[in-house]
Amino acid sequence: MGRVVVVDHPLVQHKLAILRDERTGAKEFRELLEEISMLMAYEITRDLPTEEVEVKTPLATCKCRMLVGKKIGLVPILRAGLGMVNGVLRLIPAAKVGHIGLYRDPETHQPVEYYCKLPPDTGERELIVLDPMLATGGSAAAAIQFLKEKGARQIKLMALVAAPEGIRRVQEQHPEVDIYVAAVDWYLNEHAYIVPGLGDAGDRLFGTK
Repeated sequence: MGRVVVVDHPLVQHKLAILRDERTGAKEFRELLEEISMLMAYEITRDLPTEEVEVKTPLATCKCRMLVGKKIGLVPILRAGLGMVNGVLRLIPAAKVGHIGLYRDPETHQPVEYYCKLPPDTGERELIVLDPMLATGGSAAAAIQFLKEKGARQIKLMALVAAPEGIRRVQEQHPEVDIYVAAVDWYLNEHAYIVPGLGDAGDRLFGTK
């Protein structure tokens, strides 16, 4: 079973508290979302492989560790996932960025892919799916499934706030996928919003209604 990792670092929790506040405007929301994503990227990349190399400093030659062999891909789920990309790229500038867009079919209520553009070597990369809110889990589970169908073999999911229902759905459909979140909230309300949550992340990010 994939892990559920709650990134409870004080800086993450402090910034998340401000992000949740209904008084936080779009500009500050964007900045905080990027900052939290960067901080969470430290945790999600903790198990990247390294190799020993020799480095000559101004004073001596020493043994150091450097990343080796693993290529990273970021896949934001449109549109709110876009707000997380730059924060992660600040730490992993060599990562390639794909995009996946989903909408919910009004009759079947199932997620439908309307856009998907991925790096050509997707199967060789560890993909990190980005979406601030893991509510019902429908979009995240569908995105992961679409990525698998396109050859992805290593996938992680990064979200800011999750509902227990969303975590459960992703684990049921993709039990091998690790889930990284800053908080696991109480429940989903009748409109499938996370409570207490932070509202509609896309609207708050882009200043829309």
